[in-house]
Amino acid sequence: MNKTLLIIALTWLTNFAAFAQSGDVEMATGLRSSGKIWVVVLVVLTLFIGLFIYMFTLDRKIKKLEKDK
Repeated sequence: MNKTLLIIALTWLTNFAAFAQSGDVEMATGLRSSGKIWVVVLVVLTLFIGLFIYMFTLDRKIKKLEKDK
């Protein structure tokens, strides 16, 4: 029962996401035409790199604590 409900929910969400992506976004077109899209990409990339470094150091600290225990 739970698997069936999960499959139905995932199918519905997939269809909903497909319909939500139709159309042209004016903001993205404006950012691309002015070259500011690269600033957005750089900021997002910086955030992901920072998050990756934070998670890596946190994992090392947790492993060290588990090893000492």
